[in-house]
Formats: sequence, C-alpha cells, structure tokens
Amino acid sequence: MTFLTSLLAFIGAIAILVAFHEFGHYWVAKKLGIKVLRFSVGFGKPIWSKTAGKDQTEYVLAAIPLGGYVKMLDEREGNVPENEAHRAFNRQSVWTRIAVVAAGPIANFLLAIAVYLLMYMVGVNGIKPKIGEVIPDSPAAIAGITAGTTIQAVNGVLTPSWEDATLTMIKEALAKGTVELSLQDTGGLIQTRALDLANSRGLLGEGDVLRNIGIQPWRPIVPAVFSKLIPSGAAAKAGLLVGDQVTEVDGQKITVWRDMVTIIQANAGQSLDLVVKRDNALLRYTVVPEQVENNGKTIGRIGALPKVDQSEYDDMRVTVQYGPIESFVRGVKRTWNMSSLTLRVLWKMVVGEASLKNISGPLTIAEYAGVSATLGLAQFLSFLGIVSVSLGVLNLLPIPVLDGGHLLYYFIEAIKGGPVSQTTEAVGQRVGLALLGCLMFVAFFNDISRLLS
Repeated sequence: MTFLTSLLAFIGAIAILVAFHEFGHYWVAKKLGIKVLRFSVGFGKPIWSKTAGKDQTEYVLAAIPLGGYVKMLDEREGNVPENEAHRAFNRQSVWTRIAVVAAGPIANFLLAIAVYLLMYMVGVNGIKPKIGEVIPDSPAAIAGITAGTTIQAVNGVLTPSWEDATLTMIKEALAKGTVELSLQDTGGLIQTRALDLANSRGLLGEGDVLRNIGIQPWRPIVPAVFSKLIPSGAAAKAGLLVGDQVTEVDGQKITVWRDMVTIIQANAGQSLDLVVKRDNALLRYTVVPEQVENNGKTIGRIGALPKVDQSEYDDMRVTVQYGPIESFVRGVKRTWNMSSLTLRVLWKMVVGEASLKNISGPLTIAEYAGVSATLGLAQFLSFLGIVSVSLGVLNLLPIPVLDGGHLLYYFIEAIKGGPVSQTTEAVGQRVGLALLGCLMFVAFFNDISRLLS
C-alpha cells in the first residue's frame, strides 16, 4: 500500500461523506422554500464552480476536502431584499430550521444504510471466528473458554466472521455487561460460556479489544521454511535456498515463521546469523536485512516467502452475502448498532471508562481508507459506512458549532417561545470551538503516537 493510495482513498471517502451530509441540508432547505446561495464541498479556494437554477445557486468544489457547507439566505449575514425576506433561513419557523439542520446527519445515516446494503449484496469476505489462543487470567480464561473453539453466536446473535463477533461482543458488553458465547468445539459439540465484561475500563482500555477480552484469533502454524526467494533479496544474496528451514536467528530458537519475521523486521541493516536445516545438515549464514519503509516505519526484509498450506486458509474463509431485502434489513440494523455503539463508547470516554487512545484522527482514517481500498469494494464500503455513522453521530452531539448544538438552541427556543440570547450563542460558540480543539488535539496526538510507535 502506498501513501498515494491512502491519500486518494481518504480524499474520495471524505468527499462522498461531506457531499451527502451537505446535500441533506441543501435538499431539505430547497424543499421548504429557503433560498440556497452556495453549496460547497471543501473549504478554501474554489477549484471548480458553477451557477445554476432559478435561484442562481453557486455549486463549488474547493481545495481543502475536509468539510463543506451550505450557505442560505440569512438576514444575520447581510442585507436581504424585502421581496425575498420570506425565504431567509432566519425567518423560518423553529421546526423548519430544525428540519434543515437535522437533515445533514440524517443523510449520513441514510448513506450508511445504503453502503451497508451494497456491501452485503456484494459479499463481505471474512475469517471464521475460531479462537487460537486464550490468555491466562483473562476474562475469557476465567469463563472457561478454550483454544480451538469457534464462536457461533454472541447473546443469540449469529456471528459468521471475526468482524461480526468482535462488534457484537463490544455492543453486548456495553449494553449488558455479561456476554454469552455459543462455542463449537472441534468435535462439533456446542458449549455455552458466560463472559463477564462489565469492566468497561478493561474492555476499552489501551490495546486490542480481543486481547483485552483474553482471546486471539486462530492463525495457521507456518513453519520457517523458504518456498520462494527474491533473486535480488538479502536471503538469496547470502546463499540461502528454497526449502531451507530456519532453526535459529542470532542464537534465538525459531519454530514458526512469525518469530523469524519479528527478529528480521527489528534489525534492518544489521548482520544476523541464521542457522538453517538443509538435507538433514545444519548450515550457518550471515544475512543483512534490507531497510524498507512500511507505513512510516523502517523495517528489515530479506526477500523470502514462507511455505503455506493454502488449504488451511481456504477452510477458514467465509463470505457473508445476502439478497436485496435481507441486505437492506441488515444495513438498517448495522447502522443502528454502530450508532448506539459509537454513542456508548463516547460516553465511556467522557466518564473515564474508555481510553482516549480509541480516538482516531485524519492520519489514521487515511491509513484505514487506503487499506480498505486495497482489500476490495466490500471492505471499502464497510469503512465508508463506519465513518458515515461516526460523522452523523458526532454532528448530533449537543456541542455549539456542530449541528447538534444548533438543534439544542432551537429546541430551547421551541420550549421557551423565543430564541436564546446572542450572548449565550457567543459563549456557546467559544465553548464549542474549545471542545473541538481539544478533540482534534487528542486525535492528532494519537495519530502521531501510532506512527512513532
């Protein structure tokens, strides 16, 4: 995956999400008779614009694709001709203004439903949720879960893939505390285990959620045997051959491919002594791993591929695919579940029961966008759905400067019979900007920490 792939996937995803969000505001405003002056996707200098329609609305694509806006006729922002005053946003009833503002986040939820529907129709490739390791003294170990079993359902919800199992476990844990797993052992027998995941700090703390629960996905045992060598690679240059089995690296015993790769990646440009088994003889070689850039890190690589039993992977692969009606139903359910899960996790962060390191910024989002784009359409659609839900939920939070903040003011106006004071709005704007500034600082800090770690 290249930086350019990540950048293009990120820009494409953000452009789609912003366009749908702003189109929600635009469409409802037009339908309710409000004059729209400008529809912009992006900020800053316009790179394309067109004026069209009886209202001569300006449609703009701007240089900075990190947002957008819909500018409506408004007496608070300039002089409005008397014959058009009735079409100004500020002249509308409070319920009309609520409808226009709420339309943006609602458009993001509708987009999420649409992309999830398409994702399920295309078919999502995944891995069966077979447990490969149970960490001692973890919630999973205490519950009596054993390695080699496959998760069939979580609290009665079928989980055909690891993605389904993980998301369902998190959602059910935050909602109920106790999670009941239906597990199938290697003999086909079904057993039930109750996981105590009421400790949100433990579940949503630093690190991988599955590791916090105490389970790790199954991985095939790949021996440290070379099946292919790149002619220009460090291994081939050192004299290693296809079929060689690495038994030792710099004095450390090697039994599986992953152990060897870990050492090699950590020693870019450094000489390593390899002991290999060839025709029942043990031979010693010196290899200097090449320095390679990978996702912002410098790692070592020797240009060798492992001998993999492809049938093991094929047996564990699963494709989750449905017809149009079932895909729509599941798209609605997934959008609802992701929305409620996002709100629960945000609340846990506010009360200190979830790590702030779960917050991701644009750098991490760009990386995920690039990865999902290289994995195929279904994975990119899944990513798009998650970010669309997050954008919808974030904009509904009652924080001034966000849609939710405006909605809060309008609901107060509806209750008290008059708008909030300009002083209250001004203070709210400052508070909202401060909160968003803190959020962006945490997100960028986490992004940079991930890149440096």
